This record gives sequence, C-alpha cells and structure tokens, in this order.
Amino acid sequence: MPTDILSLVLAAVLGYLSGSIPFGLLLTRAAGLGDIRNIGSGNIGATNVLRTGNRQIAAATLVLDALKAVVPILLARYFWGEDAARLAALGAFLGHCFPVWLGFKGGKGVAVMIGSLLALAWPVGLIFCAVWLLIAFARKMSSLAALTAAATAPIFAYVLNNERLALVVLGLALLLFFQHRENIARLLKGTEPTINGKKAS
Repeated sequence: MPTDILSLVLAAVLGYLSGSIPFGLLLTRAAGLGDIRNIGSGNIGATNVLRTGNRQIAAATLVLDALKAVVPILLARYFWGEDAARLAALGAFLGHCFPVWLGFKGGKGVAVMIGSLLALAWPVGLIFCAVWLLIAFARKMSSLAALTAAATAPIFAYVLNNERLALVVLGLALLLFFQHRENIARLLKGTEPTINGKKAS
C-alpha cells in the first residue's frame, strides 16, 4: 500500500477510534446517573445527558465530544497533512454516530461536527455555532438549530475555504441529517419538543 494511501487510512482509523469513545455514557455512569441509553431518547450525546438534570455532566460531554474530533484532526494534520485531517474528521463523526463498542448505536453528531469544523477551519466552526445559537434562541428547538447550522456549513466552507473542505463538510452535514431523521419527522408533524420541553406549535 502506498505511503500516502496508508496515511489516509491511518487518519480515518484514528478518527474513528477517537470518535467512538462514548463520553456521555462514561460520564453519566461515573456520576451515578445510570445508563444514559435508558433515559430520554437513549442517545449518548450532550442533549440527552442534559435530561438527567446534571448540567455540569452535559457540558463536559459536549466539550469532550468536540475534543474527540479536534484531537485526531490535529494529529492527522501534523503527521500526514490536510487531506488526512479531513478524513480524520469523517472518521470521528462515524465513530461517534456508529461506535462498534455500542452496537453501532451512538450520538447524533452535533458536538463532533462543531469540533471538526473548529479544527478544520475555525471561521466555519464559529459560524456554525452562531447559526445554531440564533435558531435555538429564536425557535427554541435544538434539533432545528443543528439542522439549519449543518445545512449552511458547506456553503460557508466553500466560500471561506475551498471545494475539498466543502465536500467533507457536506458529508458531515448529510450524516447529521441522517442521525436526525426522527427529529425531522417530528418537525414536519409539528410535534418536536422545544428546548424547554414543550411541544412545538
């Protein structure tokens, strides 16, 4: 296997292994909150961790889920270059959403996408966060905020960076949409709960 192909494979594997660390599950268990998979949506991400009522654990989950994308991206960039960094981002996202240790049932990928964008091109990451916050405050729905931010991210990646990054970000966005398919169905029906727990009108 050529060295450049090998480096890309290693970057993807590194990203997957890092992304598959289930911080939400580990932190909630360590805090004595039980198995997060038996709470709320059963998701291992920060939004579901917040349903335990422990904001500190939810915040820690958010940060660590972002970092598990940042770390392999930075390592891949340092050792193998920018293409490897992009593959590490995809690997981390796949690892988070489909961790082999949990029967390929993981999180929805919002925090991992934030970490990936900040590590790949921080201006795009900041715009993603700004769009998320704007929609979250305006409509009070976390899922709608995440979907809107993800939908616009490839455009900003193309304008502010290049088409290669835009294609990778598009891939991340499509995966995020897939993971939010149940949320999308509820949004269309008008039954998606808001951040404060009420049903959307």
